[in-house]
Amino acid sequence: MQIPPSIISGQNGFQSAQSDLTQATIDVAGASQSASGTSVSSAGVSAVEALVDANQAVIHAQASAEVIQTSSDMIGSLIDIKV
Repeated sequence: MQIPPSIISGQNGFQSAQSDLTQATIDVAGASQSASGTSVSSAGVSAVEALVDANQAVIHAQASAEVIQTSSDMIGSLIDIKV
């Protein structure tokens, strides 16, 4: 099994968080439309659940950004040591 570099893992995590946040905002919009009386439904997701999902996506993005930053710092340290 091949393990990807940490910066790639961070980028993948960040992209996943973006997708999750996009879905959560769609769910919030769908929940608010269904609450206002229109027939648009967001697969039964309540506004509260969608907002929690959005918050989780933001935390996921922050964690992924930390992975990217740490990886970048490590690469910089390795370059400084070798030069």
